[in-house]
Amino acid sequence: MRRPPPLRRLTTALATSTVTVVLLLAGPAAAEDARPTVDPTAPTPSVPYPGGPPQGSAPDGSTVGGEGLDTRGVVTAPGAPALPEGIDAHGWLVADAGTGEVLGARDPHGRYYPASTLKTLTLLTLAPLLDPAQLVAGTVEDEAIEGSRVGLVQGGQYPVDLLFRALVMQSGNDVANALARTAGGVEATLAAMNDTAARIGAYDTVAGTPSGLDVAGQSSSPYDLALVLRQLIADPYALDVLQTRTADIPAVGPYAGYQIQNQNNLLSSYPGTLGGKTGFTDAARHTFVVAAERDGRRLLVSVMQAERRPVHELEQARRLLDWGFATPAGAEGVGRLVTPEEVAADAAEAAAEAAAEAAAATAPTRSPAARPDTGSTTAAAVGPADDAASPLLPAGLAVGALVVVAATVFGRRRAMRPGTHPGRPVSGAAARGPAVGGPTTGHPASGGPASGGPASGGPATDHDRPPRA
Repeated sequence: MRRPPPLRRLTTALATSTVTVVLLLAGPAAAEDARPTVDPTAPTPSVPYPGGPPQGSAPDGSTVGGEGLDTRGVVTAPGAPALPEGIDAHGWLVADAGTGEVLGARDPHGRYYPASTLKTLTLLTLAPLLDPAQLVAGTVEDEAIEGSRVGLVQGGQYPVDLLFRALVMQSGNDVANALARTAGGVEATLAAMNDTAARIGAYDTVAGTPSGLDVAGQSSSPYDLALVLRQLIADPYALDVLQTRTADIPAVGPYAGYQIQNQNNLLSSYPGTLGGKTGFTDAARHTFVVAAERDGRRLLVSVMQAERRPVHELEQARRLLDWGFATPAGAEGVGRLVTPEEVAADAAEAAAEAAAEAAAATAPTRSPAARPDTGSTTAAAVGPADDAASPLLPAGLAVGALVVVAATVFGRRRAMRPGTHPGRPVSGAAARGPAVGGPTTGHPASGGPASGGPASGGPATDHDRPPRA
């Protein structure tokens, strides 16, 4: 049963407060260094990081998923076949979605610019919060958004469900803007996205835009993209959104309606594909994350900072999927994907340890007999100033953290909602039929292609590539 919005927001807040308590107990230095941030005042990145991106880590400096993933090079599971040729992505990862075992990776925690693959986090964050049947009015701001657009126009009325599908299928930055506005504004949405990333252990991810448009400091990693997509394919509604092949944008005034198609052509060309998300910007280059199932086994593949020549990024992902399925099931990986429950448990343990250290550091060193007797009732009740930092305070905070974590662990189990919620329409067979055409000429959607490149998935010339996210 799907939780009502107030309860879903409460459990999200509880999960976030766990991390906050840990940082407070660990001290100012830990709070300052726990997570990178974006810098909107800095120039917009236009090229990849010279020499490679920074490497991410957990707030305590450890490597999420195991020390075997603390590498900038290539690692593969014992007994895995030779890697396929033509993989030029600077960062990539292959993982078993069921067991969480990471079968192979290159620079798994490199904090790359994500481009529109960040929209997977937008979907994961907002799908539990917004009513799919709610109508969203298009605005002038949506029409003028930078980069790839689906074609929202002022005065149009668009169901949230359609916007979620257009977000994934055509990578509309105008759609991301409209969804963020509906969720309380861009700043509130970004805060929620970063909270979601922290809750699932995606510490390499920093959201600076809901669309993936480049901003200094924005990042994700091959590891984190796999974490996000793993959560999405476990949710029936999100999985249905990812698998939508076509959708119809309604007519608005003088603008005729038209059909959009999914840019992830592996849905039709690679048997068992569950869903994925493309992305491109000048700074990110080509990015892609995808999941596929074969014989009951689900694999996740992410590629970052890839090029289309000599091998298209979707073809690189296809080859990595084949390689992953050729790796024996049950093989011991080089690391593993963490779960939100493990992240919450680690946060509780860190809070308890920090509280114990704080209690030891603030324990009183003078006996009550050494206190001067002032005869003041107030002084006796309050006590001297150096006893103000009572060890009961950090202990109380630790207990509170444990309560928060318990509420989080038992409250956030929404990923396995049975069936499809009546309020969330599931696209029918027609919506998954073959692509039959693009946007109507003359509609604002024709202002530019979407971020993942041509729907055909084949190599594109430089001017065919979308300009932004």
